[in-house]
Amino acid sequence: MNSTARITAIGTYVPEKRLTNDDLEKIVDTNDEWIVQRTGMKERRIANENEYSSTLAFKAIENLVEQYQKELVDVDCIVVSTTTPDYAFPSVASQIQDYFDIPQTGALDFNATCAGFTYGLHMANGFITSGLHRKVLVVTTETLSKVTDYTDRTTCILFGDGAAAVLVEKDAEQPSFIATHIGTNGKGGKHVYRTNLSTTMHGQPLSSSAKMVQNGREVYKWAARTIPLGITELLNEANLQKDEIDWFAPHSANLRMIESICERSDFPLAKTLTSIEYMGNTSSVSIPLALQIGINEGKLKNGDTLLLYGFGGGLTHAGHIIKWDLAK
Repeated sequence: MNSTARITAIGTYVPEKRLTNDDLEKIVDTNDEWIVQRTGMKERRIANENEYSSTLAFKAIENLVEQYQKELVDVDCIVVSTTTPDYAFPSVASQIQDYFDIPQTGALDFNATCAGFTYGLHMANGFITSGLHRKVLVVTTETLSKVTDYTDRTTCILFGDGAAAVLVEKDAEQPSFIATHIGTNGKGGKHVYRTNLSTTMHGQPLSSSAKMVQNGREVYKWAARTIPLGITELLNEANLQKDEIDWFAPHSANLRMIESICERSDFPLAKTLTSIEYMGNTSSVSIPLALQIGINEGKLKNGDTLLLYGFGGGLTHAGHIIKWDLAK
C-alpha cells in the first residue's frame, strides 16, 4: 500500500538541569575519560522532581506549535511512546488531550522502548494511509532518570530525559514514507528490563528494584548484528543505494554501538545524526532529538532522504526510509 502520510512538523524539549561526567564522578566510581571512551557521552539532561513525562511532552508540543505555527484543534489521534508514564493510567496521551483541549481525538500510550519513535511513525503512517485518521500527533517522552539506579556505574552514566513530538498528516501528493522494516526478538527481553507486576522472566528471577537493569554487552551484540540486516532490508524495499541516503539517524544508545553499526553497514559516520554527546541515551526520544539538532546545525534540510532506525528493550526494532519535507 502506497503511503499517503506526511511528517509536517517537529518539536523537542529537554530539561534545563545538566548531569555532566564530572557530576557522575561524585556519585559512582567513574571518570570523564572512561565514560567518553566507552559511550561518547559528556552530558545528559535531567528532569527535576516536579517534572514528569507529561510535563516534558507538553513543552515539546508547544515547541512544535511555535516553530511551525500548527493548529492542534483538528488532531484526531494522539499516540505517545513512553516507558516512564506519570501514572499506570490515565495515559500521557489523555493528559495531552486535556492540556491542549483537543475536542475530538483518540489517545493512547504504547511502549516500544527505544524503538518507540519509529514504531509511532509506523502507527501514524498506517492510521492515515488506511483512511482511519487524517492528523496524528506522535509524541515520545521519557524521564529515565526517575528509574535509573545511581549506584550502578554501568547504567547510571547512560540515561537522560527529554521529549519530542511530530505531526503526521494526510498528504497523498507528498508522502514521507518510502520503506519500513520492523522486528522483535522476545527471547532477548531479559537483557534489558524494568520490573512491574512480575519479578520473573522465562522462569528466572529478576531484580525487583523497579529500576532499569541492562546487560549492555548482550544488547550491543544483538544491535550490532540485527540493525545492519534491517538497513539492508530497507534499502532493498526502497530500491535505493546507500549513497542515495542523505542522513542516517539511529537510536542514540551509545556512540560505540553506532560506530559498530555504521562500520558493519558500510555507512559513513559523517552522514549520521546523533543526540548522544550532550543528551545521553534518551530512549525513544533520541532520534527526534538528533533530527532537531541536525536542523539547528543546518545539516538536515527539506528534500533529504533519511534512514531512521530505532532499537531497544523487547528486544524490538523498527526502521524507516523517509523523505524529509516539513511544512514550514
